[in-house]
Order: sequence, then C-alpha cells, then structure tokens
Amino acid sequence: MAKPQEKVSFGQRLKQIGLVFRFTAKQDKWFAPLATGAVLIPLALTVVAVALWGWLWLPLGILFALLCLLIVLNLRSNRAMMNAAEGQPGAAAQIMENMRGDWRVSPAVSSTTQMDMVHLVIGRPGVILLAEGNPQRVRGLLGQEKRRLAKVIGNAPLYDYVIGQEEGELPIRKLRMTLMRLPRNLSGKDVNSLDKRLKALTSRPQMPKGAIPKNLRPPRGASRQMRGR
Repeated sequence: MAKPQEKVSFGQRLKQIGLVFRFTAKQDKWFAPLATGAVLIPLALTVVAVALWGWLWLPLGILFALLCLLIVLNLRSNRAMMNAAEGQPGAAAQIMENMRGDWRVSPAVSSTTQMDMVHLVIGRPGVILLAEGNPQRVRGLLGQEKRRLAKVIGNAPLYDYVIGQEEGELPIRKLRMTLMRLPRNLSGKDVNSLDKRLKALTSRPQMPKGAIPKNLRPPRGASRQMRGR
C-alpha cells in the first residue's frame, strides 16, 4: 500500500520552498529574471488598480503576484531538477519515487558493476521497467527481467523504456509526462495484488553464478553420511 504522507508544518514548508529557490537559482540562470518579472508586473498592475478603483485591489494584487511567483518556481524548478538529474545513475527511480500518485518503485532490481540498472515500477498502467546505462548492456538486462516477470504478471501490461538521448530512447525530462499519459489499465486492487506477487518474486534469494567457493562446500564424507542415515 502507498505510504501515508507525513504532515508538514508551515515553518518546514517555508524552509522547503527556500531550498527549492536556492537550488533553482543556482541551476537556472533565467530563474531570477523571470521570478522578478512575475512579482513586479502584477504589483505594477495592482498600483494602477488601487489608484483607479481603491484599496480593495491591494490584497488581490499581492496574492496574484505570489501566485505568479509560485508558478514560475514550479516550472523552472522542475526543469532545473531534470537538467541536474540527466546522466546521473538512479535518477529515473528517484524521479518516480517523488511522483504524485500510487507508484510502487523498486530501484535497481537488476544491475551491473558498470552502473547499468533496471528499475521496476508498478502502477495503474501496469508494470514498467526503466533502464539506465549503456544501451547495449541494459537491453540485455531488460530482456532478462521481462522473461522473469512474465511468469507472474499474468495479463497486466508490461512497458519498458531505456533512458537516454539517442533515437528510440526516452529523455529523462520526458519521463513523468510519458508515464502520466499511459492508460490506466489496472484498478487499485489489481495494483495491490500485482505488487504482492512481484515482491514475493524479487525477494527470493538467488544462487550466485560460477563455482561454489571452497568455504561453502560440504566437508568430505558428509554426503556419504547423509545417505547412510
């Protein structure tokens, strides 16, 4: 089930907004001019409205200026976060974990030592695999995961994306919009059921590939003793 959101106090909310302001201003050179214009233009119009129709327009103008500032902050901060996340390992999983809605994210269910990884996402559209890393290597990981998941997902739709900038890949800045536009194929009950089945699958311990280490091999004669019982 989705985790209930913790209540945030007014002071904490202001602190979070301040952090977003500083991060966006550092990452986006156009944020400061746009934010300044978003405040000054409505305030200038408010001054004109007050002069013509009275002080009733002052609080409305201030609220409108704050609204414009928050809209600019929201748009430019999202852009700044996408630019900062591009090319960072695990960025797709982090973006999905911060998306609104019922998205069950399991980061790096499959990976390599070269920081190639595949993330598993369960939501109303179905099962989604997001691959990050070298395109050739991650396509092999995707194939393995699709074969493994096919055993338990039944008729649930399965989508897969390779995150990147090349042809046929999904740019990370388009990840949210792409997934939000997917059809809602499953009900909330279906999502819960599918989540339980996939957690049972991914929690099974897997034997390491290759020769068994000497310290894990049974002592000589142990198999004969077991057969003699």
